[in-house]
Amino acid sequence: MTNSPTILVFDSGLGGLTVLREVVAARPDAHYVYVADDAFFPYGHHSEGAIIARVVPLIGELIGTHDPDLIVIACNTASTLVLSHLRAAYSRPFVGTVPAIKPACAQSKTRRVSVLGTKGTVKREYTKALIRDFAQGCEVTLVGSPELASLAEAELSGTPISDDAIRAELVPCFVGEDAGARTDTVVLACTHYPLLLDRLKKLAPWPVDWIDPAPAIARRVSDLLGASTGGIAQSGAEMIFTSNRVHGLSATLTPFFGGRAVA
Repeated sequence: MTNSPTILVFDSGLGGLTVLREVVAARPDAHYVYVADDAFFPYGHHSEGAIIARVVPLIGELIGTHDPDLIVIACNTASTLVLSHLRAAYSRPFVGTVPAIKPACAQSKTRRVSVLGTKGTVKREYTKALIRDFAQGCEVTLVGSPELASLAEAELSGTPISDDAIRAELVPCFVGEDAGARTDTVVLACTHYPLLLDRLKKLAPWPVDWIDPAPAIARRVSDLLGASTGGIAQSGAEMIFTSNRVHGLSATLTPFFGGRAVA
């Protein structure tokens, strides 16, 4: 197919695959380049200045190599820090990933919402501003998980992860005792976490709504690209690790790329 747009999806690791999956479903006409900055993973272990200094020039190099029509920053930590710098430095359209606090608070019946993210994301001023602007009277609990992103990466790579390890990261999200006044909505403020969604649902102390921003990101990408060229791009997809390691995950990755073979 000619004139297929190229979409570059960037994350610190494999979490952005949950965003990629939705974008591919919305725009099967595009060619995809997925970049995992695993040489710097996890971003939560680095200072804000170090992340900005790392990501801005790296995205510039990727633009030079792949000439994408649009770039998705499929990482909450990077988006809350680096999007403004990227938009100032490069003329390409960017779509970021930020905690879905506005829709979560709009739909909560008990007015108790938890935001489950990395330690960096939940302490970010950007996140606190979203709460000030969009909490709509909800009580919002910020939960910074130190290990859940790494647990998600490990499970996707085939390493067994215990229920207890996941439960320890999850339990602080659940606040209140009475059914009418306890947490009823949890924002997944890290793109890694939907990789574990089935486990999270199973281990939750009570049922809640889980808010994954990926569908909204896919809609935004499609709107920015304009009308689809129709059909499915035949150029496959590329998976790049900044550590230059060979991923060896083809069978695992294929569903995230809409069934395409991953180069």
